[in-house]
Amino acid sequence: MNPRDIKLLELRPEIPSARITDNMSDEERFQNTTLRPVAKLQNDLILAMFRNYIKKHKNKFYELKLDRRLIYIETAIQKDIKFRNSLKGAIIGQFTIEEYDKYILNSSALNKRMMNIVRERLQSNIQLLEKHDVAY
Repeated sequence: MNPRDIKLLELRPEIPSARITDNMSDEERFQNTTLRPVAKLQNDLILAMFRNYIKKHKNKFYELKLDRRLIYIETAIQKDIKFRNSLKGAIIGQFTIEEYDKYILNSSALNKRMMNIVRERLQSNIQLLEKHDVAY
């Protein structure tokens, strides 16, 4: 393993709830060993990216009630291809070479899992998306 890959793996948080079993699919294994830890590592960046997305879309998010905000997050990830690709880049950029090789074998299914994890992270951290006067 090259030095970059070693450093990337050292940075990742452990997720005790992300269990690995013998009978799980390759996609689920990849999700639990790679996608979840990387998404957790990148959480602050993902939140910053979404705050920037909100700002670029005239802060409409802040005018919505909670249920509509949850839908807004989902819609942004599903429908805005540029934003979705930026989010994917933030995750994929943290892959080791071996993980990337596994990813490209089934990128379509793994992209769906990746975006579901990102959506869950944004929605579960929605209180951190409140409008505040911090400059980005």
